[in-house]
Amino acid sequence: MSVKRIVSAFALAAMLGACAGRDPAPAMPVAMPTDNSLDCQALHAEISGNNAKIASLQQEESSKRGQNIAMGIVGGILFWPALFAMDFKDAAGTDRKAYEARQSYLNTLYAQKSCMVTQPQPAAGPKDARREG
Repeated sequence: MSVKRIVSAFALAAMLGACAGRDPAPAMPVAMPTDNSLDCQALHAEISGNNAKIASLQQEESSKRGQNIAMGIVGGILFWPALFAMDFKDAAGTDRKAYEARQSYLNTLYAQKSCMVTQPQPAAGPKDARREG
């Protein structure tokens, strides 16, 4: 094998490796200037939205982990340039940690504002005549 072919193979592998995975989103601030003006309903809505996003990011993390394992096996056994396609950026993990930090802050704010989740009580109706017999 010539040096030119080896260098070309490394260059191709490096280019493919640069495409592996996405970059994390820009850092999300834990606290935002408008947070203190949010009422309980708005806080609950944002907390619910963050829970959904965190679940989605956990699923993405799990999927990436599986892909990395598969690429590691393929790269180690069959085709070593596949190792360059592994995702070591952990964008989903970084994003999830930012959402969890914000979530913790929002939960604290929710408790400080004494927001309570109220469960509707069943209406008191007439007793069942069949049981009173």
